[in-house]
Amino acid sequence: MSSLSADTFTFDPRPNYPLRTVAKRYRFTGFDASQDPNAVTLIFAHATGYHKECWEPTLQHLAHNGRLKIREAWSIDCPNHGDAAILNEKELLWGYDQYFGWVSDYGFILHCFLTGYGTGVDVDFSKHRLVGIGHSMGAISILTTPTFQPKVKYQALILVDPMLMAAPFEHDMGNFLSKGAQVRRDIWPSKAHAHQAFASRPAFKSWDPEVLRLYVEYGLRPLPTAQYPDKIEGVTLTCTKKQEVACYEDFNGRKIAYRYLKHACLVQPVHIIYGAINDYLKKEVHQDVIDVAADGRLASVQRVAGAGHLVVQMAPKGLADAIALALTRKEPLSKL
Repeated sequence: MSSLSADTFTFDPRPNYPLRTVAKRYRFTGFDASQDPNAVTLIFAHATGYHKECWEPTLQHLAHNGRLKIREAWSIDCPNHGDAAILNEKELLWGYDQYFGWVSDYGFILHCFLTGYGTGVDVDFSKHRLVGIGHSMGAISILTTPTFQPKVKYQALILVDPMLMAAPFEHDMGNFLSKGAQVRRDIWPSKAHAHQAFASRPAFKSWDPEVLRLYVEYGLRPLPTAQYPDKIEGVTLTCTKKQEVACYEDFNGRKIAYRYLKHACLVQPVHIIYGAINDYLKKEVHQDVIDVAADGRLASVQRVAGAGHLVVQMAPKGLADAIALALTRKEPLSKL
């Protein structure tokens, strides 16, 4: 049975972009697909408020699934999330605390990473068969990387419950995620206390236990921080509440992605994987994306049972099975 091994890299795109990021490269021990011409390299981008390690349970299930030939996988922090937020914490205090772009910031640093416009990662991704996989905000960021030059070439894109919607739906939805982030508790006496607090809340009870463990391990950091220089004990969020809100304030990025989706479908196969539970986004929103934004051009659409918008957190095995099916099945998949 294969297991994951991971190496951590700090990627510095300066002077092309002022913030750094941290990435992990995952390889499956037990087999070597590096010389297999059909093996793919997976590139993961996470949702707002999370971190690169949240994909690890999905990757473990992909390894056990065995249907997909994977050369290696990379998961990359948004520059104001996870380990990258710690690297950039002083820079993030000014200029990024009001607005952080899904395309202009996360999408652009992903582009720099994949095209070698920086130091710290000595890999020529142009020689890899890339599959971009993003969740929510990360889906928008990974989708729009080809809008920058030079072009990033993907074999396929997989958008996991992308935060895409037409203007009327966006107006009806409002910005409840931003309001929730503003009042969220963000200091705990220890990671153990935080884990206990999370596990007792209904929202977290639907999470996969390993994803929750990773959230506590990588989504929290010791105090003091640049945000809380006077707090000397306890832990706080690696992605601060201000930075999370700054991401939610980017309405333009998802509008760009909504308009771009049908064009992306002409360049490479684009698959969407939704959660079967319509908690954040109505089914009408999903259908509009399929019929209007994508103009009916999606390669496949699947729904993961037992998951809502937070598919990565709630159903990593179901998500892994859907990813493998999208990339290996020859005949068309049904559209919802």
